[in-house]
Amino acid sequence: MGLTNCSHEELMSRIVDSVKAISGFSSSRGFIGRIQGDLVRRITLLSPFFEELIDVNVELEDDQILGFKVMSIALDSSLELFRSVNGGSKLFQVFDRGSIVQKFRDMTVEIEAALSQIPYDKIEVSEEVKEQVELLHSQFKRAKERGDESDVQLSHDLDIVENVMDPDPKILKRLSQELQLSTIDELKKESHAIHEYFLSYDGDPDDYFQRMSSLLKKLVDCATMESSEPDTSTGNRIISRHRSPVIPEYFRCPISLELMKDPVIVSTGQTYERSSIQKWLDAGHKTCPKSQETLLHAGLTPNYVLKSLIALWCESNGIELPQNQGSCRTTKLGGSSSSDCDRAFVLSLLDKLDNGTTEQQRAAAGELRLLAKRNVDNRVCIAEAGAIPYLVDLLSSPDPRTQEHSVTALLNLSINEGNKGAIVDAGAITDIVEVLRNGSMEARENAAATLFSLSVIDENKVTIGAAGAIQALISLLEEGTRRGKKDAATAIFNLCIYQGNKSRAVKGGIVDPLTRLLKDAGGGMVDEALAILAILSTNQEGKTAIAEADSIPVLVDIIRTGSPRNRENAAAILWYLCIGNMERLNVAREVGADIALKELTENGTDRAKRKAASLLELIQQIEGVVVSTVS
Repeated sequence: MGLTNCSHEELMSRIVDSVKAISGFSSSRGFIGRIQGDLVRRITLLSPFFEELIDVNVELEDDQILGFKVMSIALDSSLELFRSVNGGSKLFQVFDRGSIVQKFRDMTVEIEAALSQIPYDKIEVSEEVKEQVELLHSQFKRAKERGDESDVQLSHDLDIVENVMDPDPKILKRLSQELQLSTIDELKKESHAIHEYFLSYDGDPDDYFQRMSSLLKKLVDCATMESSEPDTSTGNRIISRHRSPVIPEYFRCPISLELMKDPVIVSTGQTYERSSIQKWLDAGHKTCPKSQETLLHAGLTPNYVLKSLIALWCESNGIELPQNQGSCRTTKLGGSSSSDCDRAFVLSLLDKLDNGTTEQQRAAAGELRLLAKRNVDNRVCIAEAGAIPYLVDLLSSPDPRTQEHSVTALLNLSINEGNKGAIVDAGAITDIVEVLRNGSMEARENAAATLFSLSVIDENKVTIGAAGAIQALISLLEEGTRRGKKDAATAIFNLCIYQGNKSRAVKGGIVDPLTRLLKDAGGGMVDEALAILAILSTNQEGKTAIAEADSIPVLVDIIRTGSPRNRENAAAILWYLCIGNMERLNVAREVGADIALKELTENGTDRAKRKAASLLELIQQIEGVVVSTVS
């Protein structure tokens, strides 16, 4: 139920329910517990105020109710934040803790603002409750103004464990306890969380993957040493040097109890050695051997995180990891190249895309998205198996997550040059543009990136422009996240290499948002905005629109203070605007272009020097005309 039409009682009940749900996070430990602890405590202490309003059935005026509606929205946002940071990968959270701290600071600001709109001193509740709310409001104000409090100990321990090959066991143990990753069960959950993280991650995973895998491996070693009980006598210490290392339980297949060489995940989330679980499935079993849950499907997903950890453990213990037998590396159609992509598995995923439930389609599209991200061979294998038409069909799925997975899978597949034509031939462009218009923000961003990838082929620039993509990209440029804006700008730039798309972009109103991006130096989009304006300035309609947007003073300022590449682009745009137009030249001269251009002729790039010299000559001609007119 929305807040607009809910009654006073329903609103208060909703607030109390939110506070109760948030209070459940008070038991969180470790660095997340510290980050969120004060906010949980303060919100929980507001509960008596809201409960008393219900108990005594206080009548509220309309202007008073507004403040409680704002509070309800703030508490809902807080609850969503608490849920997000108390799930998922702990290692990702510790690497991203600066962002998490900022989110809690922003949430504190929201709740303080909501409290400011509630006239609690004029509401008929007990004096004790009023005093408590007033005290809490003061605490929220102080917390809002307080600077960031870095966790020095955590940063110190993390730095040592990450950068020292053999860190002090005491530091490693302290870090594992701080992250609540000190037992095999906790580490197992973390491995699955990392797997899920990379399934949904859209950027280049290499850096985070290596950092998280390396740190997880060290924590696994720490937990393994903790769980063993070594005999410290001299004789046993000597003997132990010649023993084979104990394989961590987590690295053993639950069926064979042997070290896993090719770990795969079944639909229940359990991990097994591929050959062992395949024999189990081939025998006609429909359940998970360990959990006894019914398997939703027989697909096996490579557990790349665990495989990486096992490889690291084997390397550090001097164990040669045998080559995979019966692994997912199979011969592809029409060739002998190998990939992480099991053709039978891909075909089972395609069957789910075609005939599965919404949940099965979502999961299958997600698996294809992940496989296509891994390597070139996988992209070829998936395309040859016939996945592209199924993924294109799912671009119209009513399920937002399925749509996100599908467009991102197509993005990953399009990296392969041979797949670009197949995606276009499957009629994808119109559907991708529709996702770009109406999808979730993540889907829109990845749709923009897909269009950029496809537009590398010149004939696709025409098709994409004619499909209405440019107007949708302009909307993303204005509304998107920073990443979304960059994806949109990159696609627009590439599309505008084709002359016909320049007119579409100008008529679509692109110049005004680009000019705003130029003026926002802190927005991180100046480079992209200048690059697009530079290509549009070669078009007559583009020149007119750029000049009418009052851009000349901004361009001169960039020539004066920008980076070498930006100064070059700004000079090129100014040259195109002013050549043959006395009025614009006068505007440039009046805002000090001559001084900035003279400096550019001395310190700019070769192209910038040429444009600057040409403009200076034009400005000097104007000044000569002015002087002769006066005399």
